[in-house]
Amino acid sequence: MCLITFAYKVHPEYRLILASNRDEFYSRPTRKAQHWFQEGFPNLIAGKDLEAGGTWMGVTENARWAALTNYRDPKWQVLDPPSRGQIVLNYLKKSGSSIEFIKELDLDASHYAGFNVLIADSKELYHYSNYNQIATLIKPGIHGVSNALLDTPWPKLDKAKSDLEQVISRKGPIKKEEIFDILANPTQASDNDLPETGIPYEWEKAVSSIFIKTETYGTRCSTVLLIKNNGEVELTERRFTPDSDEFLEENTYSLQS
Repeated sequence: MCLITFAYKVHPEYRLILASNRDEFYSRPTRKAQHWFQEGFPNLIAGKDLEAGGTWMGVTENARWAALTNYRDPKWQVLDPPSRGQIVLNYLKKSGSSIEFIKELDLDASHYAGFNVLIADSKELYHYSNYNQIATLIKPGIHGVSNALLDTPWPKLDKAKSDLEQVISRKGPIKKEEIFDILANPTQASDNDLPETGIPYEWEKAVSSIFIKTETYGTRCSTVLLIKNNGEVELTERRFTPDSDEFLEENTYSLQS
């Protein structure tokens, strides 16, 4: 997953309103978001990376959730690193607090390739990256993370955050379609605004949009996660194929804590 924007404790009805795109090579096999009955965790809803067995994002019935992005730095090389998707999965399988898990993760964080992870329980939400090995307690507000640290002002992240703020500031119920519209934006950043992350210009340009589409790599799914103050959880995922801008299918799952 390469872009996450979220409103945390700013809406009168929702504790969390989160929008995210997972970007990955089209050749990497993936299972759609669903209950993990086969693995013995029926109260976990998440997609599955069928190559390494982990997940990029998931939520449980007690509104415990986590989401991951890669940290982009071509100079950062780790020999035979474990799958970063196991970080999210390991947290969702456990029952301790988010900060306790981060303290454990910090001991082994350098073994992984670069990552950001959002870790939440019913009380607190943290951001942690092995780039700086700092756990940040997130305050109420509109936030986001792409392939740099939390709230780093990249054009696509600033645009996504601004659009989400507009959606939730309108009166009336939250409309998921408006949130998905944020995630579907294919506009690339101008050359003057491109971040410099050490990758070739062509790739920097291609991945500067919220919704990415190239011949081999792009946005594989878009997810909207809503958690109400009363504990109701709803996750909706749209999956995409390389040959179309239209989503292949949409699935919605609900839980009650």
